[in-house]
Amino acid sequence: MTSDNFEPPPLTPPDPEAPQRLHRLRALGLGRPEREFDDFARNLADVTDMPWAMVNFLDENGQFFAGLYTGRTTQPGVSAAATPLEPGRRMSRDQGFCPHVVHRRRALVLDDVCAYPRFAGNPVVDQLGIRTYMGAPLIDHTGTTLGTICVVGTESRTWGQQGLTTIKTWAAELSARISQREHHLR
Repeated sequence: MTSDNFEPPPLTPPDPEAPQRLHRLRALGLGRPEREFDDFARNLADVTDMPWAMVNFLDENGQFFAGLYTGRTTQPGVSAAATPLEPGRRMSRDQGFCPHVVHRRRALVLDDVCAYPRFAGNPVVDQLGIRTYMGAPLIDHTGTTLGTICVVGTESRTWGQQGLTTIKTWAAELSARISQREHHLR
């Protein structure tokens, strides 16, 4: 049985926590690139031996990479001209995997994104060649999921328990730093 009114499910889940997250991001001043977050992303890439790492917050405009490291690879097939999916500081909410981490409020490890039908159709898979992803939520002391930290690469990789532990530990560390920031703002 088919229907002409069939609409495919959205690429990303709904985001009922968005208003609370926006309030917290503004209160913490988390809306611009920061050297501290870029350094954190670079260190995370080094620890996980991955070409790209991000500190990602979700705001009213989609995803914003306040910390970004893209220093160890030039992505084949991506032109020098700006494209909506070129690695940069902004990405729409329906691209990538971090909105799923925010929705789930727990880490997500995809050894091979193409092995998961839900994720294989994501625009970053074909247009950027992303094949592996590992991310964990940044949850502040109020219980609000502010965003994520993540690493991505262009080759499948088996992460195992060690990878999961690593990404969760690093997310907890950055969440603690963000809480300290709030105390300094007061």
